[in-house]
Amino acid sequence: MLLIFGTTLRNRVLVVVNFLCQFCGTHAAQDVIESATKVSVFFIPLFTLRKQYYVTCSNCGGTTSLTKEQATHGIEWAARNRQVS
Repeated sequence: MLLIFGTTLRNRVLVVVNFLCQFCGTHAAQDVIESATKVSVFFIPLFTLRKQYYVTCSNCGGTTSLTKEQATHGIEWAARNRQVS
């Protein structure tokens, strides 16, 4: 019997917010990203082993880890402060 299994790392941008970067000091877009490690069998993802959240500066690439609560707060903040052009 042949069994193909493994793990996959999937990144998903949750929201983009504009803040002052703590690394470069520039007011730039910051991507709030969810990184999930998933177990798959026959290339079909079955369940998630671990989720991590972080924010990345689009200007310098500086990355800071976030908790799930901080990432959720960022999504809610962006929804409340969305500007329509």
